[in-house]
Amino acid sequence: MDWLQVVVLSVIQGLTEFLPISSSAHLILVPVLTDWTDQGLVFDVAMHLGSLMAVVIYFRAELRRMVLSWATTLGSARHGRVVDPDARLAWWVLLATIPVCVVGFALHDYIEASMRSPFWIAGGLIVFGLLLAYADWKPRQDLSEYQLTLRHAMLVGLSQVLALIPGTSRSGITITAALLLGLSRESAARFSFLLSIPVIILASGLEIVDLMQEPQVIDWTQLITGVLLSGLSAYLCIHYFLAFIKRIGMQPFVVYRVVLGLWLLWIFW
Repeated sequence: MDWLQVVVLSVIQGLTEFLPISSSAHLILVPVLTDWTDQGLVFDVAMHLGSLMAVVIYFRAELRRMVLSWATTLGSARHGRVVDPDARLAWWVLLATIPVCVVGFALHDYIEASMRSPFWIAGGLIVFGLLLAYADWKPRQDLSEYQLTLRHAMLVGLSQVLALIPGTSRSGITITAALLLGLSRESAARFSFLLSIPVIILASGLEIVDLMQEPQVIDWTQLITGVLLSGLSAYLCIHYFLAFIKRIGMQPFVVYRVVLGLWLLWIFW
């Protein structure tokens, strides 16, 4: 890769991982719309690790409370008596990750082979963008992520399975589901970001397994640059996105998704 490709891909990954506009769609489209060669599995892992570092650092205080509370309530959890809100939220994040892990593992090869075309991406952008618009417009209770029930968490987790379709957006579909269940915009986004942590860890783990089977030449300078740039852009994205949606909501992202989807249909039809 040349350095322009390193910078562009890293920033795109960092920004789109947490915005409801589909990071996979943008990373798939870059080589389609340019003459750049595929960046390779090593660089994919680096960019995901950068995004993971960003969300962990941003939510470090909440994660520390959640982990400590979760560890101290393991005994009561076995008897269904988890009352600590941080421990309960930790359990909800873990349990809500199970559906996408099971389905993703079973269908990974099929999705990679059959669903990465511009038409799938365009459809996912438009359809799930309009669903996000509806979820943002409808009246809701403005609950916090700490008021989620197990049923709510599992419904959000089941919605996350749809993110396996390119163009859907993992953050977009989980925020949509959380909004439909009554969470405030900020709480829906925060729960979505927390859900991203185990998903990115597991996805990166699968990529590392594939990488061990097909070793690649590593340019460590570009690799470290990718981690830092994707991490920095992801951190800034999380911070400003949470502030932005309080005032304006999700509609600018809906408009972007629909326009991008229609443009893709136009140029590839």
